[in-house]
Amino acid sequence: MEMIKATNAPQDQKPQALEFLTGQVVRITFSNEQTGFTVAQIASDKLKETVTVVGELMAPAEGTILSMHGHWLEHERFGRQFRVVQFTARLPVDKKGIERYLGSGAIRGIREATAKLIVQRFGKKTLEVLDKEIERLAEIGGIGRKRLATIRQSWEEQKENRNVMLFLQGHGIGAATANKIFKHYGQKTVTLLKENPYRLAEEIFGIGFLKADQIAGRIGFDARSPLRLQAGILHTLSQMTAEGHVYYPYEELLNKVCELLKVERDLLYSPMAELVCTRKIVIENLKDSALRLQLTPLAVYLSLFHFCENYVATKLNLLAEASTPRREVNIHKALEWVQNKLQIQLAQRQAQAVAKSLKEKVLIITGGPGTGKTTIVRAITRIHEQLHATILLAAPTGRAAKRLAETTGRPAKTIHRLLEFSPTQNGFQRNEDNPLQVDLLIVDEASMIDILLMHHLLKALPLAATLILVGDVHQLPSVGPGNVLKDLIASDTLPVVTLDQIFRQAKASRIVVNAHRINAGQMPQIKNKSEDSDNDFYFIEQEDPEKILEIILTLTSERIPRRFGFNPIDDIQVLTPMHRGTVGAENLNRELQRTLNPQHVYVKHGEQLFHLNDKVMQLRNNYEKEVFNGDIGRIAGIDPHAKQVMLRFDERLVPYDFTEMEELGVAYAVSVHKSQGSEFPAVVIPVTTQHYVLLQRNLLYTAVTRARKLAVLVGTQRALAIAIKNNAPQQRYTRLDRRLAM
Repeated sequence: MEMIKATNAPQDQKPQALEFLTGQVVRITFSNEQTGFTVAQIASDKLKETVTVVGELMAPAEGTILSMHGHWLEHERFGRQFRVVQFTARLPVDKKGIERYLGSGAIRGIREATAKLIVQRFGKKTLEVLDKEIERLAEIGGIGRKRLATIRQSWEEQKENRNVMLFLQGHGIGAATANKIFKHYGQKTVTLLKENPYRLAEEIFGIGFLKADQIAGRIGFDARSPLRLQAGILHTLSQMTAEGHVYYPYEELLNKVCELLKVERDLLYSPMAELVCTRKIVIENLKDSALRLQLTPLAVYLSLFHFCENYVATKLNLLAEASTPRREVNIHKALEWVQNKLQIQLAQRQAQAVAKSLKEKVLIITGGPGTGKTTIVRAITRIHEQLHATILLAAPTGRAAKRLAETTGRPAKTIHRLLEFSPTQNGFQRNEDNPLQVDLLIVDEASMIDILLMHHLLKALPLAATLILVGDVHQLPSVGPGNVLKDLIASDTLPVVTLDQIFRQAKASRIVVNAHRINAGQMPQIKNKSEDSDNDFYFIEQEDPEKILEIILTLTSERIPRRFGFNPIDDIQVLTPMHRGTVGAENLNRELQRTLNPQHVYVKHGEQLFHLNDKVMQLRNNYEKEVFNGDIGRIAGIDPHAKQVMLRFDERLVPYDFTEMEELGVAYAVSVHKSQGSEFPAVVIPVTTQHYVLLQRNLLYTAVTRARKLAVLVGTQRALAIAIKNNAPQQRYTRLDRRLAM
């Protein structure tokens, strides 16, 4: 991570060839213990001067000789620096270097004065004496028996540490990864890795199966070892859950593992059985639903997901059947009262939903935009408030919770905040032992809830409470594993109210009308007449991806701001189906950043550039900062001296160290999946056959429904028709609907 000042757009620069530099560590200026990132001063014989080097050097002791590959950079504040990509370290051989090394504090019991005396006595043979005749240090005044024992122990530890690092780096393991491994296992590293290198994937964050397998190969681990085969099965199953599946069919799983590991199928049966015996996986017979699953008889679960799916089904059934302490209510009078209070007229389905909230313990309300879900929630909360019920409102994301609070006038939290998640106290603090104090819980955007989060939510919900899930089942399913809302509805065991009437005010919006047309498999109504001042839905025909890109850049920077008064960065969001390609998120972000926010000062993390004032998105939950996956903010300040970036999320400033920037991504363009739970004043959506694989009805529907005031689609009628026709989104393997019906 570094701060750079540039005068040209850096995206056009070609990768620099690595240069070689060697020198002795004179001083450590800065070091991060967690990441190993170090700034050091190096005396270079080649350059005949002291230079600054930066990189994951793990704070080598002064006097250490480093052989480095890297490239030169010009730091805005600190000048010329050598950015280290690879390095090796060795002990010094000259007297001055040895004295500096021993006097650096690397060896307990030896300080600068003592180091000087030792080197004076033994000269260039000092390190050899420490290795083979360390008892001779007693010849030095002031080194008694106790101090000698301390030095001996510290020297042996240092020697072992060096051996471990040499072992790791000697097998092609990079410095930062080697440091992670050594910090976790210490001097047992070599022994443990030779026994089972695949434990790295389970025990060290950032080292997945593929990297562990690469390390295993380099240290000569048997490719047919049962440990490798078990790790490959678990990795493949984890990959399937990352794609949204709760389980995966046995035969298909074996095929994928064989392809990954390049082994024969017969070798996998025994490791699979061992994983069942150790309760890491569960294999379940699916004969009751064989036809539905193309005659696949077995389902393979990671144990956690099997438990969660069973728990969710059991708890929902118990919740639906449990009694409630609330008093009897005259539903007809309650409906009359709330309509007078809110000065509204509930439609038949809306009234039905409100009525069911007064007699059902679990209720699902689903419908598209403009069908009155918000009105129903307001009516339900108002009646239950009158009944002195304790009401809680929640949503999966911060933006969805904020919108829920704005539309209801009541506090709303993310589900994680509601359940009081704490990264330092073993996760969710609200659970069966410490349940929520609630009579009525309403959860909005329920299509975004995955099976794990639903499990935690239900654990904290007392049986006496009422649960109402509100969402749009036709939107994309959760990013995490499962298809909870769809499965609950498909089970046909819980009361569901489906809203399909678009109300008069919503009918005035072509966004709403066209969203429903798309969901019904019909092409949207397109009227691009410039004199039509009420139009909020546009389609611009263009086939060439490069020209689509040009149009999007012009729309966001000029045409939409000029015509509608929207801020190009804050109000306009580009949504795209894919990450790669000319109009994928990666390239769009580079071009939009260059167009909307050109800056000479930026922070670079890997290949990603972050400009001052950039729009960025949080890519994973950070509970300590209270910033969550999908939250969008702006870079408000960059401090190269403190190595810190200040981000503004809504009205809150949140500091990020340079080392934490991996949690962020530039967000002028984001994937449709990442936009779930959010709404934007204006959205621009490329629809092109370049995205053929992801042209799906629910994806297009989700993208359009993110627009509050303006939606502009750019692409071809053919791509639009393909997406609308494709109503067979990728199947997710789940059994929640079946378990509820058992």
